[in-house]
Amino acid sequence: MMGFAVCCLRCDEPDVAGSDRCRTCISSHARTREKISGQAQSKADRLSREFVTMLANPSAYNDDSTHGEMMTHYSALIDAHQGEAPATTIEEVVARFELQRKKRKSSLIRDVANENEWNDVELTEEQREEMLAKITGDRPRHIPSWEELLAEVEELLEEDEG
Repeated sequence: MMGFAVCCLRCDEPDVAGSDRCRTCISSHARTREKISGQAQSKADRLSREFVTMLANPSAYNDDSTHGEMMTHYSALIDAHQGEAPATTIEEVVARFELQRKKRKSSLIRDVANENEWNDVELTEEQREEMLAKITGDRPRHIPSWEELLAEVEELLEEDEG
């Protein structure tokens, strides 16, 4: 979560939650995160932020030209710790890709901002006109339908021929 899970996985301390060493490391990681979360002042600040971002989700950076090999290694460590074995057969690879394709990514805009009663409602022409009038403050003007426009074009064509 903090981007330092790999540090914990590489640690030689027994995996006991709440141990003194764990608390020391976690508080150190929290201070580091806090320190780099502010406005970047230098290239070193930007680089450290980039590294922590990569460590927080190493599988997203497997194709990075410089750090991809290590990110792949870190992803494997995290997967192994979480009980996910790497796919070994083509069927497992295809199944994993299919699972990832179906997985819905979270989006603050889609999940929160679009939660309104009008999101999936198709408004009638009168409702659209009423809303437009409320927004613009103007009386709704007559907007011709396609049939009316086509009839007008036909009249013009007939006049040109006649």
